Amino acid sequence: MKPFLRLALTTATLPLFLVLPAQAAGLPGAPAPFDKGGAKIALISYISAGDFFQAYQAGAEAQAKALGVDLRVFPGRQNASEQREQILQAINLGVDGIVIDHGLPESLGDVVEQALSKNIKVVAFDVNLNNPKIPQVEQSDHRLAELALDKAIKDNGTAFKAGYVYVAGFAPLDRRNEVWEKVKAANPGIEQKAHFGSVSDTTAATTADQAKAALQANPDITVVFAPYDEFARGVKLALADLGRSDAVKIYSADVSTADIQEITEAGSPWVATAATNPAVVGAVSIRAVALQIAGQPVPPRIVVEPLLITQDELRAAGVQTVEDLARKIPAFSTSAAVTADWIPAAAF
Repeated sequence: MKPFLRLALTTATLPLFLVLPAQAAGLPGAPAPFDKGGAKIALISYISAGDFFQAYQAGAEAQAKALGVDLRVFPGRQNASEQREQILQAINLGVDGIVIDHGLPESLGDVVEQALSKNIKVVAFDVNLNNPKIPQVEQSDHRLAELALDKAIKDNGTAFKAGYVYVAGFAPLDRRNEVWEKVKAANPGIEQKAHFGSVSDTTAATTADQAKAALQANPDITVVFAPYDEFARGVKLALADLGRSDAVKIYSADVSTADIQEITEAGSPWVATAATNPAVVGAVSIRAVALQIAGQPVPPRIVVEPLLITQDELRAAGVQTVEDLARKIPAFSTSAAVTADWIPAAAF
């Protein structure tokens, strides 16, 4: 997540989408329509707020630019009805492909079918649309949770009192929850004392309020599993307010430059996170839909593998930004998923 372009729109008075200019010429040797240039792709998000989503968008933009694509970026405002309207708008614009970034499956099925019926290619990131025609890009959410929870058990043993931050209905969180439930079943000494969480345009602040109440009601909690970085940020705020940062350890998923700064600061309770580079995931999403538009095969499930990132490792390596992380751990900045020799690498 480099110095990312912040294109998330937050007010209804702004345009419904942004158009990112494509390069004038096509790509020599590429299949149609990329040989001539001017292919149109829509990126339609459910959430734009937060470093992860801005980084994902920046990676998508970088890959679209490298491909010479006209990318229409629709902002996510955590509004299912608005996301539906954005998909319909993209259909009416005559796009060649749509990338759907998160969302609520029950509100998207019929409008996605309309896109497919017009031969518009669709790729989904972290929203399961249960359609064999739609490839699913994911971060291996099960593996993200496994890495974080393996670290929690290594640090704290198999018996501790835990707080858990989770909101049902979001595919990545639901997949991470499956691992949490298995870990608890396999380790009966892990006792979940509190469950809380909120997904909104103020996720961290709202989660902080809920975490504060949960931690006050359950002072014996020593570990919090917060499998989304905005959740972890909220829990960290709550612990600071309560003066309990030295008594609880936070294990999370996802990472950003802001997260790294919070993880590595003196006295931080945020000790580990498991993550992919969201810019890489954004680039992979665009590559997947581009291959579909070109009539080339795309697997139904596209996985970008995560890494465990610990507080100790970040401090020892002097990592302060995601750029540092990508330089010092090259696996964090690349993925060979869904690519072809005619697709240029994204610069981010």
